[in-house]
Amino acid sequence: MKHNFLTCGTTGWCMEILFTGLHSLQDENPKLTGNTSIWMFPIYGMASFLAPVCRLLKGKSLFLRGGVYTCCIFCGEYLTGSFLKKFDACPWDYSEAPLNIRGLIRLDYAPLWFGAGLLFEKILIKH
Repeated sequence: MKHNFLTCGTTGWCMEILFTGLHSLQDENPKLTGNTSIWMFPIYGMASFLAPVCRLLKGKSLFLRGGVYTCCIFCGEYLTGSFLKKFDACPWDYSEAPLNIRGLIRLDYAPLWFGAGLLFEKILIKH
């Protein structure tokens, strides 16, 4: 469990830095600066708790598995964001984005979380 938590946390951090770095292209930032927060490591690490879900979904369709992981990630993002927001510590704010829910999740990110969930599944099934 500890290994999966560390691996998921590190993988999530790397994905976020890559995503935010590539997103800086929109701002015409040639440095491709990516950023994250210390809070994100344990949040991504919590993907390790998907291991039992991965075992239950083994052999099911890709769309079912990815859809379930997306819903789980949205729930985790909403809950952790709500908690951190109480302490003014939430590292993200989607309030200005279309399709946001209370500024904590963006429904248009569903395809990204779908892919991330399947990536975490690959990591968790190996261990």
